[in-house]
Amino acid sequence: MADTRNADLTFGASDYLVYVAPLNTASPTGFADPSTAWQCMGWVTTDGGTFSIEDESTDVQAAGSLEPIRTLMTRSTKTMQVTFQEAINPLVRALYDNVPVSSLEPTSGAVTYGLPDKPNDLRYAFLYDTIDGDKRNRYYMPNGKVTARGEEQPQTTDVWAVQMTFTFYKGLTLPAVTRSIDYGGVDVSGFFPTP
Repeated sequence: MADTRNADLTFGASDYLVYVAPLNTASPTGFADPSTAWQCMGWVTTDGGTFSIEDESTDVQAAGSLEPIRTLMTRSTKTMQVTFQEAINPLVRALYDNVPVSSLEPTSGAVTYGLPDKPNDLRYAFLYDTIDGDKRNRYYMPNGKVTARGEEQPQTTDVWAVQMTFTFYKGLTLPAVTRSIDYGGVDVSGFFPTP
């Protein structure tokens, strides 16, 4: 067996970018910069984002067997948790407060809006780009929404951070999450031997 270890395949994110666009907006081709439909949500903490997949299953039991005879996959939930550092960024505020972005357009430099009594089902497309030199990792989610929010704590010792958890659902024709990897010129041919 060949030793395929390669330190160049480690990934230390030097930048982490989150973009939002209208629901089902197409992903940029390859690793092209997002089009004007996509808007950057600003600075995030050095923790970047935490992507999670939670699978749930149910075992089918039957007489005559002590072991399950079958396992049914009942759910696969994909989420991303990010802490944003620009607490009054209109995109961040709109997603956290669950209001349309247009609600935050100021008149004379200020804006006032009500938080919904009944949660809105506001959905968007998301891109999460992570960069390490020439290497890149991109998550594209055509249909997502904020499903959990961290507590708000404006303070004097640090910036006011806003934490949100996004949950992703199938798009019109695409899966809930698509990942793209640019190896940045690192030779990975040893992982795919020819027969």
